[in-house]
Formats: sequence, C-alpha cells, structure tokens
Amino acid sequence: MDITDICGVPAVKFLLQGLLILVCTNSVSAAVQLRPNILLLMAEDMSARVGAFGDAIAVTPNLDALAAQGVRYPNVFTTAGVCAPSRAAHILGMHQVATGTQHMRTSSRPEGGYYAVPPDGVKAYPELLRAAGYYTYTDFKLDYQFSHANAYSGPFTIWDAEASEAMDWRDRAAGQPFFGLINFMETHESGVFTPLGNMPNSFIHLVMQGMRWWRMDGEMPEVVSPEQVEVPPYYPDTSAVREDMSRHYNNIALMDRRVGKILTQLEADGVADNTIVIWTTDHGDGLPRAKRELHDAGTRVPMIIRWPDRWRPGHLRQGELDERLLSFVDLAPTILTLAGVEAPDYLHGQNFLDSTVNARTHVLSSRDRIDEIPDRQRSVRDESFRYIRSWNPELAMGHSLKFRDNIAMVREMRQLYNAGRLNTDQARWFESVGEERLFDIKTDPHELTNLVGDPAYADELQRLREILVDELAQIGDREGQAETRLVEQFQPAGKRPVTSAPSIAINNNIMTVETTTSGSSIGYSLNDGDNWLLYHQPVVIPAGAEVRVKAVRYGWQASSEIRVK
Repeated sequence: MDITDICGVPAVKFLLQGLLILVCTNSVSAAVQLRPNILLLMAEDMSARVGAFGDAIAVTPNLDALAAQGVRYPNVFTTAGVCAPSRAAHILGMHQVATGTQHMRTSSRPEGGYYAVPPDGVKAYPELLRAAGYYTYTDFKLDYQFSHANAYSGPFTIWDAEASEAMDWRDRAAGQPFFGLINFMETHESGVFTPLGNMPNSFIHLVMQGMRWWRMDGEMPEVVSPEQVEVPPYYPDTSAVREDMSRHYNNIALMDRRVGKILTQLEADGVADNTIVIWTTDHGDGLPRAKRELHDAGTRVPMIIRWPDRWRPGHLRQGELDERLLSFVDLAPTILTLAGVEAPDYLHGQNFLDSTVNARTHVLSSRDRIDEIPDRQRSVRDESFRYIRSWNPELAMGHSLKFRDNIAMVREMRQLYNAGRLNTDQARWFESVGEERLFDIKTDPHELTNLVGDPAYADELQRLREILVDELAQIGDREGQAETRLVEQFQPAGKRPVTSAPSIAINNNIMTVETTTSGSSIGYSLNDGDNWLLYHQPVVIPAGAEVRVKAVRYGWQASSEIRVK
C-alpha cells in the first residue's frame, strides 16, 4: 500500500515513509485529544423512579443533582422490555428484529444456545470509537446476543478493556479520550428476590441471593418502607407487593450512591470538565407487568445528559426538560457524533442533538421469545397512543416463567388470580392478550383499557396499524422467521463458524492485514502483550517486534492467531 493511502500526502522518498506516518499519527492523536470523554452509566431494570423525574418516594440525591446540571429526557423508549435484545439494539444502533438478536436470550435457548450473527459490516459503535482513537472500556456485563452476558464472551475488538472498574478511564494513554459503559446490577430484577436469610424459592433464587449479597458488599439501604410505596392499579395492594416494590426503591438508592461515587471520582481525577455523562436504564422496571412487556412500564426509561460547558450544545441549558420521543437506537448515532465520528448509514436511529433533524413522531419496540416461552409482538407508540400487535393472541403475559416466578409478588398475584380475588385491571395480566391492543396514553397512562373495537378510535387504530407495517418494512423485520431457521442460518450444520485467519504483510515496518471473512474485525498485539489493539488501517510496527494477529466476525468464533516477527 502506498503511503498516500495512509496519510493522504504524497510519498516522495522511501526514507521519509516512517517519518510521515509518525507525523500523521501524531496529528490524528492531537485532534482526538480535543474530543470529549463520554461516560455512559446504565442502570438495569428501572423506570423513572428518580426524584428529578417527579417520583416523590425515590431517594436519588446524586441523580437529582446530575439532572440539575444537565438535561432530562423523560420519553426515551427502549426497543424491548428485556435486557439482551435491548442491549443488542443499543450497541449496534439497529432494531434487534433486523439483526437476528431479538430472542431472549440466544445463548440460553432451551433447545440449545447459539450466537446471533449481525449483518455483514455492522459494528458495535464502541468499536467505531476505538477506530477513531478513543479508549473504550466496560465492566462485566455484555449481553449483546452475539456474546454471552458476561465479559470476554464477545468480539475482542469492541473494547480496549472488559471486566473493568468504573474509574478505569485512568488506564488510557495520556491525552486520549475515553468512552466507558458502566452497568448497575444493583437495580436488576433479581434484586427484588427475597434477600439472603430468607428461604430460597429455587436453586437460581439461592444463586441470585448470593450474587446480590456479594454485589451489595454488606450495604443494604432501607430508605423506602413498604408503607410509603404507591401501588399502581394493576397490582393488588398486599404486603408482598409493597415489600417487593420498596426493595426495588432501596436498590435504586444503592445504585444512586454508586453513581455519586463515580461522579465524585471524575471530579477528583480532574476529568469532569471534559466528560459528557449520560445516565439511563436498559428497559423498564424489573417488576411484573413491566419487564418483558411492551407497555410504557417496560420500555419507557429516563435519561440524563450532563455536558461540561465547553461541550454543551448551544441550544441546551442546565436543568432543562426535553420531552421529545427518543428511541434507544438514537444513542449510537448521537454518541458517535458527539465524538466527532461519522455515523454509518445502516444505523436505524438519528442524532437527537441535531436541531435541524425532525423530531420523532413515534417509536418502535418488539418482543419475541422470552426464556422458555415463544412469542412475537410488535408495538408502535406516539405521543398519545400505543398499539400492540400479537401473533400469539392466546398467550397471557402473566404466564409462568421460571426466572420471574422467583419474585414473591408474582407468585402471590397468581395465587390470588386462581382464587378469583383480583379485580378486572389486576386479573387482565393473567388473561390472553388478543391479536391487537390500543391504549390512549393521555387518558389511560397505565394502559388498562383496550380500545380496539371502540368505533371512536377506529381511525387511530388504522393509522397505527399502517405505521407499524411501514416501520417493520423499513428496518427489515424478519417477519416471523422461526428461531430454528435463524439458528440454521447462523450456525450451519449446527456448528458455530470460525473466522478465517488473516494474512499479514510487513514492508519497511508498515504492517497491512487482510482477511477473507467478509465483515470481520481484526486485532493485533505486540510482543505477547495482554491487550489486543484494533487494526483498521496500516500501522507502524517497531523494529524487531513480534506481532500476533487474529480476526473475528461478530457471532463467529475468532480465528487462530498468526505470529510474525
């Protein structure tokens, strides 16, 4: 490859190649140093139970302070009401139904696990940030459907560091901008399970009790009592319901304390003035009739963004409330643009900070297999209405589910239903959903009254039907393709494909790498180093260094390593 391909300047003399490359590399580094750091804090399983969003019960002083310094977004919608599909859509910037990542969860499918394989050329946006010079890191949670839930199970090219601590921005090179994604398991649904010291309901319950105790490290705040909780109309007002809801609030308080510690450390390390902080959650509450559902309780999440003065868009002010409809697929193009990186055309979202872009009129979400229960639902929601289409109309949302049944209030609600002791609104969760549902969000925020069949709403019903059909066609929904067919497509002959080993050429200390597996990513390491660097253009290799190179196609096994010296 000619040096012009690397730096965009003519290579007049062979002896100037190395110098020109170093000059170009240093110039790029200098430009990158002027970009903001971005820290994305993502709580698990939580709706807007935050004081700054109007919840008078929540004890969230750190998030409230963050909101006062930033902008609140109360109408952000995830693309699913459950973690793995939602996280896949977030990290790829594409709806999960278009990438084969829609079933919860691919790696734990009852008939045998598999990894989804996103479309050729689609990359997780942190990898695009890496290619632009960012130091990227995350903690123990991946859960992208082309990975397991845990760290080190996905493509090795996405992150500079995995299983990291929140403050691992310290590990980057001097002056290098960072992107960190930190998850907060404190608020996960499993935290609502009765804690250690109570009789476990199942083996998984016992395991989750132990994991929760380990995560809490002895810190179990009890700042919200069962008596303080406001019980929504779709729950019976019982002690079990109140206790589980108060436990959820107390887990949120613990998460808030951890957020506060991270923000304090940003200040102490002197990087707060150059760091954009985004806080949000991966879907709605980890409670029955919320998590896994397409109602607002399952897909509507809060978001806060705090900008340092030098990076705040001119049209935004501290403490502002932005009530536009936003989708989780909007995060990728927005974060890329904040970092000065061009957003790929394949992304389904839009940069919501661009004041010249038309605001969304609606958002799309979907539900497919949930653990051991097959399903298919699609939903569209605008400012006033939510429409849900189901291809399994006989299925009740309160069906038995091994993991969810570890929640005491779920078991009690089912017992009360079987005994005929729930009212109409409470019992509806245990009854078949029907083919279509339509809710007036303005007059019925809890989505209790199905308006399908009401002549007064016939026009709205037809309008939303057509929007849903058009949206699914635009994004390339797989139109009910059976999961077995997806598995056959991703794992021909029942085996996970292996990425082809790359080929290496080193001339005059300039290394170029190619692979025959279309859409794969390439990483390299020097002198048996522990870290894999992202290869995205020819690089200068120090004289005498030993180089290891391997490639990976998302969802496939990584290639074998190639070594050269």
